[in-house]
Amino acid sequence: MKINELHYSSTNTYLIEGDNGLLLFDTGWAGTLPAFFAAMGALKIPVQTVDFILISHFHPDHMGIAQEIADLGPRIVVMDFQLPFVHASDDILRRDKKSRFIPIHDDRLKIISSPGSRDFLKTLGIEGEILHTPGHSDDSLSLCLDDGTLFVGDLNPLYELELHKGTRIAESWDVLLTRKPRKVFYGHARPAELKRETARPEEDKVFQKQTVPSGYDKEPHALVMKIMKYIDKGVGLDKISRKTGADAGFVEDVARMYLTHQNVGVQGILDRIEIKNR
Repeated sequence: MKINELHYSSTNTYLIEGDNGLLLFDTGWAGTLPAFFAAMGALKIPVQTVDFILISHFHPDHMGIAQEIADLGPRIVVMDFQLPFVHASDDILRRDKKSRFIPIHDDRLKIISSPGSRDFLKTLGIEGEILHTPGHSDDSLSLCLDDGTLFVGDLNPLYELELHKGTRIAESWDVLLTRKPRKVFYGHARPAELKRETARPEEDKVFQKQTVPSGYDKEPHALVMKIMKYIDKGVGLDKISRKTGADAGFVEDVARMYLTHQNVGVQGILDRIEIKNR
């Protein structure tokens, strides 16, 4: 099995190569199809050879081009608990006329349940299961591979658990940690290696102190606001870093906080980055 990280929009997507097939995990914003083609071209993998698309949850930045990709051959997989949410973002995406958003076609969906997910993944030569992990949203799922690899979408990261005691976020992580994970792939953060004995992120790989560029060190609020505006326009993270002069890791942190925390403000983002970097 091979995991390919695709960084063509502000959302991380992953192409998982099983022994018998290909699974795309998440798709990014509407309007990013050309960038997706470029990312696949760099891998020298034709889009038509992808078998299935699995979406972590149906927010605009995770399913925006799902149907455009599916029109080329891959089939969209939906968990039974996700069915009421498949079109939850359609109205939001339709507002941006330039993106030419195409809603998901219900007639070609492959619907499965968590108990049936292991058999489904086996058809692709992937050993694992798909679990319901609500917290960020009611339709959120996590792909849990038997080798200890997790794909969790926008589930809040482990280093924030102290902020979420007694919530569904903590409950979902309790379930995931019983799988003894070794590596976590997030929707808006760098992958995290976990210590086997504690199932907590390795400090030297995750808790890297991020910096802000000269001119913003005394007023980080202005930088965060500028990054947020670029994110709202669908600008890729690498381009945001170049335009603002901000450290790439700082831009990634702001994007993840902004996109995964409902109604979070600038100060809330800065507070969470501070917690991460302690």
